[in-house]
Amino acid sequence: MDKQFEERLAYFSQTDIVNTFKQIRRGIEKESLRVTSTGLISQKDHPHDLGSALENPYITTDYSEALLEFITPAYDEPKKPIDVLDQIHRFVYQNLEDEVLWGASMPCAMKDEASILISKYGTSHSGKMKEIYRRGLGHRYGRFMQTIAGVHYNFSLPESFWQHLQHFEGGTNKSSKYFISDEYMGLIRNFLRTSWIIPYLFGASPAICESFLQGKKSKLDQLVPGTVYGPYATSLRLGDLGYSNNAQANMDITYNCIDGYIKGLEHAIQTPEPFYEKIGVIEDGEYRQLNANLLQIENEYYSNVRPKRVTLPGERPTKGLRRAGIEYVEVRALDLNIFDPVGISYEQSQFIDCLLIHNVLTSSPAITAREEPEIQENKRRVVDYGRHPDLRLIHDNREISMHRWANNLFSELKLVAKMMDSSGNSSNYTKTIENLSKWIEQPEMTFSGRIVDEIKTRGDGFFQFAMDYSKQHADYFKQKPLSENDQKCFVDAAKASHLRQLELEKPTGQSFEEFLAAYFE
Repeated sequence: MDKQFEERLAYFSQTDIVNTFKQIRRGIEKESLRVTSTGLISQKDHPHDLGSALENPYITTDYSEALLEFITPAYDEPKKPIDVLDQIHRFVYQNLEDEVLWGASMPCAMKDEASILISKYGTSHSGKMKEIYRRGLGHRYGRFMQTIAGVHYNFSLPESFWQHLQHFEGGTNKSSKYFISDEYMGLIRNFLRTSWIIPYLFGASPAICESFLQGKKSKLDQLVPGTVYGPYATSLRLGDLGYSNNAQANMDITYNCIDGYIKGLEHAIQTPEPFYEKIGVIEDGEYRQLNANLLQIENEYYSNVRPKRVTLPGERPTKGLRRAGIEYVEVRALDLNIFDPVGISYEQSQFIDCLLIHNVLTSSPAITAREEPEIQENKRRVVDYGRHPDLRLIHDNREISMHRWANNLFSELKLVAKMMDSSGNSSNYTKTIENLSKWIEQPEMTFSGRIVDEIKTRGDGFFQFAMDYSKQHADYFKQKPLSENDQKCFVDAAKASHLRQLELEKPTGQSFEEFLAAYFE
């Protein structure tokens, strides 16, 4: 067992300190495609009654006009984000008419790229910028990649935790801002080392529609006619067919310190890329992308985890991090849980809590040039072959059984769960970790194992499987009307968001080019 983990765990398990974990804050962002009753991607505009996609704090769109994104505030009550996510779904279904939210991460019944409509955000400078950024993504990577949905889990430790930790570490000379950022970066490095466990347990995209490939060759096998899969795959969304970008592999973006991370992103935002220059920035008076650099903006950098903070109006993410340090981490490795109507279960939330706390308690040396490809290779192996009984991963330059590593990790997660249960969270973390530990030796219990088995049994393919679950989810939400107060909350938020967008669209005397120059200054 890691010595630092052992010592920090013992310290934070003390009766007068462990209650600090009651103040952990969590928020969830969840994407879902709007599809027609026949499963085709919706060609309708974002429903007006859902509010302004630019300004509604609860409901927006991601890349496509049909790709809804639901956002919960951050709460210190463990179940609250999922409860609010449930309420958002119920409100949305009151305004979808005959459409359905697609319950899987990977889309289906794909036509051509022209059928994937780019999100629109109005005529304000900030709205135009969001739309042009998405237009650029389409030109750079194709629109198909922008129809994939996932769940993001936002996690922050309370100020009291950092005060206790700084005291435990001997009251270091670092300011609170730098101490917290350094520790969060350590958490992120350890998450990268251990995050392969997430697609193993919760990867829910082992199979896809052949239509998504658009005739391109792949290494996937046929599961049933019209459906291809990896026999041991867990999350094709996290592999080469999903959110991946080989052009970004050569970027010098480090997680070894916050300053290096910021400098790496800033450099990519300012560095021209010849391929993107060929696309052009402005053609016939219309923007094709925000710029021709390696990254248009920071969010274009694909990663399973990000250091984040709430930014000021008009402030870029890296400027916010430089100004005030890391406020929370965003976990981006979760597929939609098709077996749960809201797309993520409370048990998944509990597991991620335990994993992230384990990551911050464990010693976290810098990621070396030798270790970095190991981390990427471990992710690839679990994404492509996670349920293979003899799968081996790379740990400290040596191959190790995935089952052995997972069992060792779970033995420590059980200690974290016991500590969390003693903190007064009114939750049974221990039971959740015990239950999930059984999945290590029983891969058929994982999400991907269940999906493959069910599609095989049904015999009618990924499309009908996902469509049936999506319709079941729709019925679930439609049969649970919102309370009068909750209904009023979302209606008021939608109306207020339209008014804020109208204010933003009033003339300012500043050109769009001046707005962009100021943003990137």
